[in-house]
Amino acid sequence: MKFLSNVIATVVGLFVFLMLSFFGIIFIAALFGGETEGESLKNNSVIELNLEDVKFDYAGKYKDPWMSFFSEEKNIGLSDVINAIDVASIDDNIKGISILNNNSQLGMAQSKDLRNALENFKKSGKFVMAYANSYSQKEYYLNSVANSIYLNPVGELDFKGLSSEIMFFKDLQEKTGVKMEVLRHGKYKSAVEPFLEDKMSEANREQTTALLQSIWNSVCIEISKSRKISTTKLNEIANGLLARTPEMAKNQKLIDHIAYEDVYHNDIKKALKVSTDKDYNKISISDYTNKMISTSIVSESDDKIAIIFAQGEIQSGEGDVNTIGEGSMRRSLQEARKDKKVKAIVLRIDSPGGNALTSDLIWREIELTKKVKPVVVSMGNYAASGGYYMACNANTIFAQNNTITGSIGVFGILPNFSQLTKKIGINIEQVKTHENAADYSPFVPMNENFKVVTLEGIEHIYKTFVSHVAEGRKMNFAAVDSIAQGRVWSGSEALKIGLVDKIGGLNAAIVEAARLSKTTNYTTKNYPEYEKDFDELFAQFPFGSSKQNIIKEEIGIENYELLQQIKKIQSRKGIQAMMPFEISIY
Repeated sequence: MKFLSNVIATVVGLFVFLMLSFFGIIFIAALFGGETEGESLKNNSVIELNLEDVKFDYAGKYKDPWMSFFSEEKNIGLSDVINAIDVASIDDNIKGISILNNNSQLGMAQSKDLRNALENFKKSGKFVMAYANSYSQKEYYLNSVANSIYLNPVGELDFKGLSSEIMFFKDLQEKTGVKMEVLRHGKYKSAVEPFLEDKMSEANREQTTALLQSIWNSVCIEISKSRKISTTKLNEIANGLLARTPEMAKNQKLIDHIAYEDVYHNDIKKALKVSTDKDYNKISISDYTNKMISTSIVSESDDKIAIIFAQGEIQSGEGDVNTIGEGSMRRSLQEARKDKKVKAIVLRIDSPGGNALTSDLIWREIELTKKVKPVVVSMGNYAASGGYYMACNANTIFAQNNTITGSIGVFGILPNFSQLTKKIGINIEQVKTHENAADYSPFVPMNENFKVVTLEGIEHIYKTFVSHVAEGRKMNFAAVDSIAQGRVWSGSEALKIGLVDKIGGLNAAIVEAARLSKTTNYTTKNYPEYEKDFDELFAQFPFGSSKQNIIKEEIGIENYELLQQIKKIQSRKGIQAMMPFEISIY
């Protein structure tokens, strides 16, 4: 027995030693290796704008310094990238920006913010050049800001307008016996329409057509300014697929050069006055951004503008960079409200909505905060349904023309397998002491009393939602109700009907917050700081994330994302204030 205990003690001791050695090596590497990591910044340099790993406006940070220490240091958000581009415009070492085969995960409003930053960079007299083997429609929208656009001789350019495709499951439900019980308010709440109909309703077709047309118009206007092509001509090109080959794209003036990548790099050397037999100095946007963050000049002013990032679906719990949680959001608003150095708050929302209760709790925290200091909202790609719920009582609301917003409506959806169980010979019986004692069961037909009570709850939330919007936007209930009903609007349309105040990005919202708080010399402070533990930290290491990587490798990234969507739907609890559909623009 003593021998066995000695063996166990030895094994435990070796494990502890190995773990301490592992973390010790990481600690020493972080202390002494930080300065040599990454690319050095040299004179006459070009920034390579590769945004493949940038998805969110905010990359996140943690309350626990150990969590921050062990998290990925190079994780940057789009807001950091945009700030770095602003710095680069006055950095004598930087002569230009190269957009090389960029394939980003950014949404349309984020692309617009980045486009604005690149436009401002060009005003400094420095160049922006773009090259791609092929351009998707979304990537061309961003790349069209460049002074010169290059396309591979055997590449292609996708320029054809926008479309939306929706699957309908009514007939499938009838054939399988698996039915989705739907309870909703809002004739435009088309998130549930696929389970009720076998074709698109006129109301849904109306809102989808208007939304796509509005987003396309804003895209065309931006491209028209950059390429000096009329919007009428751009629509003609899209309608006839007149830019589908490199030669056609050049003839239509959507690109400037048909060339291989080596020619592109040689042209950059010419712009830099570097000999063609030598390499020119390059630095990646991630390395440049990290250098700007680590060497940023501290303002002499104590005044701060708090930027609270709310990105992802709205859920209960703490939340993270992917989800908006009650815990981190309410805590951030409270901390910023109580901090006397914080003079105003900018709430950056990028969300299709989610849990109605959580949306209301965050709304209440904003209402309390607004009594103490100004709150300005900046809408990103989405601020729909629950996302708009959080925004509606702000002092000022900003959106981009192509922001998707509104969707003021509420729905509930419950799976029901009673027809299926009957088909396969399973009978379900319930025993209860009171009429409404049993919770909803997916194995018996929906009880009429349950339906009535649940609809009452949905109606109550909808009326509360509309009332909050009416109060925040200084409109009457009927006026809000007429533009609500779950309908989705673009930012430019939302401006016309009073759901937003101004068109502009995050920087415009920060300037407005400073104006409202009457401060001219200030710094910004980012929130939230997430409260995470080491179990979640270990998932970031190779041995912790191998399961996800294996699944991605086996089923492919697209199927993995579909699996994540299914898991997301399964995790939704309570009544939802969600955007009626998901939209991806390419």
